[in-house]
Amino acid sequence: MTKTAILLGATGATGTELLQLLLQDNRYNTVKLFSRKASGISHPKIKEYIIDLFALEQHAADFTGDVVFCCIGTTKAKTPDKETYYKIDYGIPAAAATLAAVNGIPSYIVISALGADKDSSIFYNRTKGQMQEAVLEKSITNTHIMQPSLITTKRSENRLGEKIAAAVFKVINPLLVGSLKKYRSITTTKIARAMIWLDNNSYPKIIVQSDEIQELGK
Repeated sequence: MTKTAILLGATGATGTELLQLLLQDNRYNTVKLFSRKASGISHPKIKEYIIDLFALEQHAADFTGDVVFCCIGTTKAKTPDKETYYKIDYGIPAAAATLAAVNGIPSYIVISALGADKDSSIFYNRTKGQMQEAVLEKSITNTHIMQPSLITTKRSENRLGEKIAAAVFKVINPLLVGSLKKYRSITTTKIARAMIWLDNNSYPKIIVQSDEIQELGK
């Protein structure tokens, strides 16, 4: 039986990789994209919904399928206003989880971040932690929360700071062993591969940390 996948964040770094993998995967016959702007990709599998993601609940009738892949996320540099940042990083994934629960979608896989903690004094970590809590409250059967470390990508729009960080981690990654392995940088490709693996296999952990994502995404 083939599946219908819902993808949020298809134009981001990880979402772009995930979309390509889904289009190549015969287990998925339809990929629904809910985005604020067009992906620019034409493919018979794609159904694209250009919407206001802050009003996702208004599109409940179209939000049906077998799995939700949520790759939504922003950065302080892109979204300096904290209220807007919170609406993106907390509001959209939480609303998607609500719709998934209401519509009986059995699988929900979302990207969070290493260090997410609803009680953290750091705004970014606290937002991600609160998002995780909101998702878990929906008790969707196959829920997995990805907690990657520094995400690296080959896309040209990497900012200078990100490129420097990626270069530094390339040097120190081999030194991060044992319990420190989860702090190694991770590529968007491995995250995308791991998300698809988790949708199609049984895995005992809901919270999937970066070193585990590395293994699943090989």
